[in-house]
Amino acid sequence: MDSPSTYHVPVMLSECLEGLQIQPDGIYVDVTFGGGGHSRAILEKLTTGRLLVFDQDPDAVANALEFKDDPRFTFIPANFRHLKRYLKLNKAPQVNGILADLGVSSHQINTPERGFSTRFDADLDMRMNPNTEKTAREVLKTRSAGELQRILGMYGEVTNARTAAEAIIAARYNTPIETVNDLKSILMRYAPKHRENKYFAQVFQALRIEVNDELAVLEEFLTQVPEVLAPDGRLVVMSYHSLEDRLVKNYIQKGKFYGEVEKDFYGNEIKPLKSVTRKPIEATAGEVAVNPRARSAKLRVAAKA
Repeated sequence: MDSPSTYHVPVMLSECLEGLQIQPDGIYVDVTFGGGGHSRAILEKLTTGRLLVFDQDPDAVANALEFKDDPRFTFIPANFRHLKRYLKLNKAPQVNGILADLGVSSHQINTPERGFSTRFDADLDMRMNPNTEKTAREVLKTRSAGELQRILGMYGEVTNARTAAEAIIAARYNTPIETVNDLKSILMRYAPKHRENKYFAQVFQALRIEVNDELAVLEEFLTQVPEVLAPDGRLVVMSYHSLEDRLVKNYIQKGKFYGEVEKDFYGNEIKPLKSVTRKPIEATAGEVAVNPRARSAKLRVAAKA
């Protein structure tokens, strides 16, 4: 097991803290605890305040032990799609700030047996919560060509999604697709020359999003945020691909994920949040040099309208 310090280097830490505008006596939520890097920094700014953290990955539980004697800290071993329910259960129905660092953690990618990485041969698992049933292996085994094409095209933006889906269907008739290398060997001939790594990263992203229902989770989470944020409370979201960022951007700017913003009888826009950052904040070149994961990160900040 990685130590918390190597588990996941927090991306844009100072920018996240600035976005949250932490009050020492406020109540804050980190819905993606992971190695606890962001949470540790939030706790350092609190006096009588509280920090509630979510993580569905059992590996994160070990990192929470560091804070178990801190009365300000509450660990919630659940998916953040259940934000409102668990905050209510923990007597924090209204909070001053919420941080979400989306996507897969460095620890999850670097643990071969989790099956997230294209670099290691392992079972095609990709579950962020190993206690759930759906795996990447099961998706590849049971979905139709049309469904696989939709997953690869929509979630991975794979340009030859139909060809890749048909290749998977043809291959599985002869032999089960069980491991990372099984899948790579099937698709290698369809990967663009000299861009194989990017191609497989897109394929794996698509499968991971499907396995973990990531976009639906994000939508469910965002729609609960206005209900649990106190007046002027802050939402800080860091996303790592355009699908996530688009949902976050649309919800902040329009109060909905698709279509145009609604207006009341007088022409006033009806939206529960107001954007604090005009465009997304990106990591500095210096941070990217130290932590390559920060390269694709986009940070958006909103306040309760």
